[in-house]
Amino acid sequence: MNIQIFGTSKSQDTRKAQRWFKERRIKFQFIDLKEKEMSKGEMQSVAKAVGGYDELIDWDAKDQDLLALMKYLSADARIEKLLENQHVMRMPVVRNGRQATVGNQPDVWKTWE
Repeated sequence: MNIQIFGTSKSQDTRKAQRWFKERRIKFQFIDLKEKEMSKGEMQSVAKAVGGYDELIDWDAKDQDLLALMKYLSADARIEKLLENQHVMRMPVVRNGRQATVGNQPDVWKTWE
C-alpha cells in the first residue's frame, strides 16, 4: 500500500485520517496543501476515482464568495479555479494508487488493507 494523505494540519478530518492509519501501523505520506498544492495530474486522478471534480469541492467552506462564483463557471473553468484555490477542497484526500477517497472514510480504507 502506498497511502498519501492530502490535507492541512488544521483540518480535523485530516488529523482523524492520520490517526486511523497510525493506529493500524500503516505507513503514509502526509502532504500539507498549505505548503505543496496538488498537481493537475494528481487532482485528475483523484477526481476520476471519486466520481468527478464536484465531489472534491467543499460547498460549506469559508470562502463562500469563491464558491458562489464556482457554481456558475463552466466545468473546465471550475477545475482551473479549484486548482488555484485548493483551500475549498473537501479534506482529507486519501490516495492508494488509483483508488481515492475524499473526507473521513475509514469504512473504505478498511477495504484497502
